[in-house]
Amino acid sequence: MINRLRRQFIVIAMISVTLVVLLMALSINVFNFLSTDQTLGDTLRMICDNQGMIPQFPGGRPGQPPRGQFTPETPYSTRYFVLYYSGDGTLDMADMRHIAAVTEEDTGRFLAAALGRGEGMGYREQYKYYVIRAGEDRYMAVFLDCQRELHSMRTFAVISLLVAAACVALVYLLIWFFSKKAIEPTVRSVEKQKQFITDASHELKTPLTVIATSLKVLEMEVGEQKWIGKAQAQTEKLSELVNDLVTLARLDEEKPPARFARFDISGVVTETAESFRDFAAVRGHALEADAAPGLSCCGDEYAIRQLVSVLLDNAVKYADEGSVIHLALEKSKKGPVLIVSNPCAGLDTAELDRLFDRFYRPDRSRSKQTGGFGVGLSIVRGIVEAHKGTIRAECPAEGVIQFVAVLRE
Repeated sequence: MINRLRRQFIVIAMISVTLVVLLMALSINVFNFLSTDQTLGDTLRMICDNQGMIPQFPGGRPGQPPRGQFTPETPYSTRYFVLYYSGDGTLDMADMRHIAAVTEEDTGRFLAAALGRGEGMGYREQYKYYVIRAGEDRYMAVFLDCQRELHSMRTFAVISLLVAAACVALVYLLIWFFSKKAIEPTVRSVEKQKQFITDASHELKTPLTVIATSLKVLEMEVGEQKWIGKAQAQTEKLSELVNDLVTLARLDEEKPPARFARFDISGVVTETAESFRDFAAVRGHALEADAAPGLSCCGDEYAIRQLVSVLLDNAVKYADEGSVIHLALEKSKKGPVLIVSNPCAGLDTAELDRLFDRFYRPDRSRSKQTGGFGVGLSIVRGIVEAHKGTIRAECPAEGVIQFVAVLRE
């Protein structure tokens, strides 16, 4: 559980940091694009306002410091060309004096772009253009070379993404390094709880054994009595609870099962199902078991038997009266899949994930009737996770609950 908590902490922290860094990088690049696009648009508007030319002093009067983005060098550093054409697409004149990369033979594709765009601004290849009406059915299209600006934006985007990736990687290393210290108080608290459960369970075993023995001796002396029977039943329930708590504490140690070896899981599931068939029949249920032959599993055979037993016991206790319980063992790419399903009226699908919580019982009245403590499915989850598998509760049809445990081969 501690390792799982640490992993969850790292995942949540990394997702948060990654989203923030990506949002920051995206915002900076969007702002950079909008700023550059605005600058290019202002240049195009200035050219159009001056009938296809850039004034000699676009930033202000001679002798005065430049204002804004335009300087006296702007007319000499800006590359552009102007197309004058009619509404039917006839090119009247092409002013190519301020461009070297485009000739009059190349104007056809740029004219087509201007005709397709209509009035307004757009991009064509490495040029940003601006189309305005220059008279009755006459238009002027100014194409501004913005290759440097586009290259600068692309370079800035790549660098910002690389820096963002490096920052995320660095943060991951820092979070991984300090995560153990961050959850240390929680680890100490959990360890104390586990130690308390283990110590209390062992301390309770002795008095419970004494009480059970004393009740048997008393019954032998005075004969069977109602009150002695009730005391014995409650003592047995307490003994079961203590054993379950010890099992949970052992599973929380996050160590692999003691007897970790390959065994025939098909035979284990079949034998366990057969041992439960009479128990299910007494409770009014038919048990249908279908285990694929020849499947093996690497793990603790005793723990897997306990896994199947708890799932079948849970199904027998909570299945609708007179219903059929289905058990299946199938083969998958990940490993053997154990499926136990039974009808369960009044099932709340919103609480399926909570069924594996300790001492959680969705139906208090039925739990009292069955005598459960709400720890069986917690033990099941612990066994599955100890075998590096997964388990889930689902509702394949209305009024039917199904537990699916996927084990590793």
